[in-house]
Amino acid sequence: MNTMYSIACEQRQYKTYILSNFETATQVEVVPERGGIITSWCSNGKDILYLDQERFKSPELSVRGGIPILFPLCGNLPDDQYSVDGKTYKIKQHGFARELPWTVSDQNTDDLAGASLTILLSSNEETKRVYPFDFNLTFTYTLQGNTLQISQEFQNNSAVAMPFSAGFHPYFLCGDKNQLEVAIPSSKYQDNKTKETHTFSGNFDFNQDEIDFAFGNLQNNRTSVVDKDRRLKVTIDYDNSTSWIVFWTVKGKDFYCLEPWTATRNAFNTEKNLTILQPGHTHKINLGFKAEFS
Repeated sequence: MNTMYSIACEQRQYKTYILSNFETATQVEVVPERGGIITSWCSNGKDILYLDQERFKSPELSVRGGIPILFPLCGNLPDDQYSVDGKTYKIKQHGFARELPWTVSDQNTDDLAGASLTILLSSNEETKRVYPFDFNLTFTYTLQGNTLQISQEFQNNSAVAMPFSAGFHPYFLCGDKNQLEVAIPSSKYQDNKTKETHTFSGNFDFNQDEIDFAFGNLQNNRTSVVDKDRRLKVTIDYDNSTSWIVFWTVKGKDFYCLEPWTATRNAFNTEKNLTILQPGHTHKINLGFKAEFS
C-alpha cells in the first residue's frame, strides 16, 4: 500500500486531479479539460504558482496563471500567419494546446517514483484548420519530493514532416520584484517590444510597465530565480530541446513568468530552432521544476 503519495480527483468547475506528497506536504493540481494545465503547486500550504481565478473560470479566456502548455508554437507570428505548401494558415499566439481538452490516459503512485498523471491530446478537425498535421501529444506530470517533472512526447502521424515548437508559460507567485535574483545562462536578450538586443547583467528594471525578454544561446541546462521576499528558490532543469528562456512580467502584478521554449517567436517562418519531426517519428522533451522554501 502506498503511503507517501496519492492521486485524488475532484469535480469542481472542471474535473481536477490532485497529486500529493504527504512527506513534503506538497500538492499539484491538474485540470486536463482546461488545456491540460497545472493550476496549482503548493508546499506546506504556500503557493508556488499564481492563478487569475476569474480568467480561469471563463472558458472563452486564455488562462493567466498556472503552467499553460505551448504548442504547436511559442509566441506569436506576424499577423498570426504562416504557410505550408503554398497555403496560408492563421494560428493564435502560443497555439491551441492550452485551450483544448486533454484526456487522462494513466495515473500511478509509488513511494520511490512519486505520483504521476499522463494526459493526451490528439489532432482533430479543429486543430487541422489552423495546423494541417496529424499528431499525438503525451505529457506525464510527476510529483516527486519538491520537484515537478514533465516528460513530453510528440508523435507525428502525418505522411509529411511536421514543424513545431513547444514550451510552457509558468506563472510564479512573487513578492517584491526588486528582491528577485534571476540566473539565466545567457549573456544577451532580445526585448520583444523594441526588437533590440541587449547585454544581460543579471538585473532587471522592474519599474517598466512590462518586461518581455527572450534569452537565447543558453550556456547550460539550468535557470533559477531566488525570491528573497518569499524565501523561495525556483529552478528549472531542461534538456537540449529548450533553446530559449523568456522572462515576462507586468508592473503591478504579483507574478513573473520564466518560460522554457524550444524556439522563439516566428520560428514557423524563420525556422530558427524549429523542430521538424519526420513522418511516423516521435520526439521527447524532459523538463523539471524544483521549488525550495527556506
